[in-house]
Amino acid sequence: MLAPEVQQTIKNCFKQFKTEIPNFVARKEQNYMVAQTAKILAGEFNRTRRIGVIEAGTGTGKSLAYCLGAIPLALSLGKKLCISTATVALQEQLVQKDLPMFRQYSRLDFSYALIKGRARYICSSKLELAADENASSEQTLWQQKPDHSDIKLVKELWQAWLDKEWNGERDSWPATISNLIWAQIQCDKFSCSKQLAAHSQCPFHKARQEIDKLDVLIVNHSLLLADLELGGGKILPEPDSMFYIIDEAHHLPEKTRDFSSATTALLSSIEWLSKIDIMGKKISATLKSDQLIGPLLKLSDHCNELTSDLKLVKQWATANSRLFDNEDKRHRFEHGVLPDSLLCLVENNFNSSKSALKYLNKVHQIILEAYKDGSISPWKIESVLTDIGFNLSKMEAQYKLWQMLKRIDSKNGAPTVRWIELSDDNKQEYHLNASPIEVGYFLEDKLWSQAQGVIMCSATLTALNSFDNFRRSAGLKTNDGTQYIKLNAPFDFKNNAKLIIAATKVEPSSDKFTDEVIKQLKKRLNNQTASLVLFSSYWQMNQVAKHCREKFKMSLLVQGEASRTSLLTQHKKNCDNDMPSILFGTSSFSEGLDLPGKYLTNLIITKLPFAVPNSPVEQAHAEYIKSRQGNPFMVLTIPDASRKLIQSCGRLLRNEKDTGTITILDRRLISKRYG
Repeated sequence: MLAPEVQQTIKNCFKQFKTEIPNFVARKEQNYMVAQTAKILAGEFNRTRRIGVIEAGTGTGKSLAYCLGAIPLALSLGKKLCISTATVALQEQLVQKDLPMFRQYSRLDFSYALIKGRARYICSSKLELAADENASSEQTLWQQKPDHSDIKLVKELWQAWLDKEWNGERDSWPATISNLIWAQIQCDKFSCSKQLAAHSQCPFHKARQEIDKLDVLIVNHSLLLADLELGGGKILPEPDSMFYIIDEAHHLPEKTRDFSSATTALLSSIEWLSKIDIMGKKISATLKSDQLIGPLLKLSDHCNELTSDLKLVKQWATANSRLFDNEDKRHRFEHGVLPDSLLCLVENNFNSSKSALKYLNKVHQIILEAYKDGSISPWKIESVLTDIGFNLSKMEAQYKLWQMLKRIDSKNGAPTVRWIELSDDNKQEYHLNASPIEVGYFLEDKLWSQAQGVIMCSATLTALNSFDNFRRSAGLKTNDGTQYIKLNAPFDFKNNAKLIIAATKVEPSSDKFTDEVIKQLKKRLNNQTASLVLFSSYWQMNQVAKHCREKFKMSLLVQGEASRTSLLTQHKKNCDNDMPSILFGTSSFSEGLDLPGKYLTNLIITKLPFAVPNSPVEQAHAEYIKSRQGNPFMVLTIPDASRKLIQSCGRLLRNEKDTGTITILDRRLISKRYG
């Protein structure tokens, strides 16, 4: 139950917001979200399963609502609050605006920070090695020869780290650090261990030590999933010690699916394995130990086996080249079932990669023990650890793929998607891939059943006014105690906006649709000061832009011709100077784009955002639904388009005073049954 003192704290904070925050608008939808968030996390609805799914329309003020509902409760119970987002933009908004404002006006004493993965930090030992002029090129392990400017930047980074003028985090360096340089100096879980004295003060480990002092952690979905895959509590605190707010939750199922997939390139893997023996010789020369002889020999044997097994898979693909006689040069195995001729090869690769990984881990452990015992100079071993870390990462990816390819799927669930594609005709390079269709089991096992409490929120969690689609994809069961709440945007849509379904002559499937769009835009962009036109494809956007510029002499800001930031800056500058401004964008401009007030008054959506199921995972999902007598178009395509259309329309009204027009150029809204 929500303790009386927590209720009073929330009430006091809200009073302070109303009286002290400039232009604060009290909204009943926001008040309701605050109350429901606090009640769900306090266990008032279900003491064992404190999970809530809240759709809060644009303008609700959901960030402030979940902070007010969750932070006082977490502080009172001695729990941490983890806020996970899908985009950098929302993370920056929370860290730079929302949380500082909340702490200032609530008078609550709490600490917060943005938590990033280890790949965003340097390993100080690697950086020192790379900056040392006397270190050999072999030691520094450059993947390709660095030029003078690369070496100069590495030295600058090292000096800034020594002088404590830089915290070792990639995004805090004022200039761009190239991927070539960063690959040599970034922290990784294999070589940069806090158990080693030389690494205990590396910036990643120092940052992790600070987590224990924090009350609120801001992460992205990928870091959250990485911690959960490790069992929870390895990167972030234990799930049962935290309340989770998962903002932009509509992205979570897809992010989880991508995170759970695996892939390998056959030729590249064979080439990589050919260099394992070179690493073995380097290790033997660096650390004279009888303990290493057996594991290194076994490692070499199993890598040779894996190489032979990979070559056999490549021969199978070459012998079955007819499978790739299609536009995508891809073959997806129907219902995820591999032919027996390939399955036996997959089994061999699984066994070889499993054994190779086992002995690579043994070699790694022996070297770490020697390092800790002081029987070898840290300076000599750093490059070896980096080398082993790289190979362990590659071998883990191999093992994961072959494990997924050989796994026997449950008859009661969706099959694993398995496919192979020819990615390079000249080199005859083939990629093998595996991905789950459903990821709810992962989220249930790792998060829903483990966390102290979870609130999922977004402006688009329902599809066709139902949570069913999201519930299924997130692994939530009917009547499992999860609370579902839908809060409409607090805007006066009827008086503030006009929706026009254009009387177009053809549907988007027609070859003449692009010409129809051009005609419509000529009419609907005239005498408008701030317009955004959303397209379903880059090709059509560029075709229309080319014609509008040449025939109508329109001045356009087109996605892809400059950075998103540059386009938006110029657009706002035009509007501030009372000049007409027209933005052209694709699907990425339909979400997370904030153009309030005069910066957007005319929104045009050229086509309903139906996704074409052209990826193997989407095709397999449709196939699976059909096998269960379902209709993929109604179960997948329509709900997805519904969500995306809401996101697109959400670009227009960003606050209560915004006004404007939404025009949709897709006649299917009135000509088709689903419209």
